Amino acid sequence: MRLYLLSLVLAAGVCTACYHGSKPSAIGVPAPDFTIQDSDRNVTLSELRGKTVVLNFWATWCPPCLEEMPSLVRMQKLMKDRSVMVLAVSVDDDASEYHKFLKDHDIALLTVRESGRRTEQGVIAPVSSRYGTFKVPETYIIDRKGIVRRKFIGAVDWGQPEIVEYLSRL
Repeated sequence: MRLYLLSLVLAAGVCTACYHGSKPSAIGVPAPDFTIQDSDRNVTLSELRGKTVVLNFWATWCPPCLEEMPSLVRMQKLMKDRSVMVLAVSVDDDASEYHKFLKDHDIALLTVRESGRRTEQGVIAPVSSRYGTFKVPETYIIDRKGIVRRKFIGAVDWGQPEIVEYLSRL
């Protein structure tokens, strides 16, 4: 019985970055366009058309987000010559914590802060909510034509060969 329960726990942990059952409704449809302006920059998703966009919603207070961030940075360095762009949208309310994190961890990604409000159910922020995101991290793969192709829920190791190959093909 113990072995069976351990197997279930391990299997659940392995699939934290995938979806079950039918595909999310946002897959195969145009990505909702948005513009986010924070104190550092102004980012419009449609201006990235022609590149594969890895749209990651994250926060400094989210342990899985922090676990995932180094692999996003490494993947961006590896894939930038292949027109793959990570756009990391922070839902942090606290601008100083956001800026401190970026500086302390030398985050070399296109990142912008859209302040969000934390609730017991998750995070409410205008852009992430338009994508159906209420928990972080969640990541959407948007192809060069602006179509959402995949959604990952939870922390992902972006250096996995399968992911790198998938992004290279888009």
